[in-house]
Amino acid sequence: MRTQNQPSKTCATCGRRFEWRRAWKHSWDEVKYCSQRCRRSKPGHRDREIERAIVALLSERARGASICPSDVARKLAPDDWRPLMEPVRQAARRLVAAGEVEITQGGRPVDPSTARGPIRIRLRR
Repeated sequence: MRTQNQPSKTCATCGRRFEWRRAWKHSWDEVKYCSQRCRRSKPGHRDREIERAIVALLSERARGASICPSDVARKLAPDDWRPLMEPVRQAARRLVAAGEVEITQGGRPVDPSTARGPIRIRLRR
């Protein structure tokens, strides 16, 4: 049963928010990942490169302008960019958790953990 005031964290890999679970009762302070899959695929060099590419593309644009995740994927891999779409979205969610960017839909900021469909990324105002 869930209550309103359960603590939550942001996963260090996928950037999604996850809530406290009873299994983590004694180790909640050490928990960094939402699942075993995220624990196995910790962010590495390529993930940090994607994060830097997002920030670089945004800094080239006017203040308040946004980019599409596909812009980043196409910059990093012009010929085979589609496999990078989810890693770019994950990197954007991690940057949201770090307070650097925000994810928008329809021009309004949205919760990156629950956003479905097309998103845009912009520097935090």
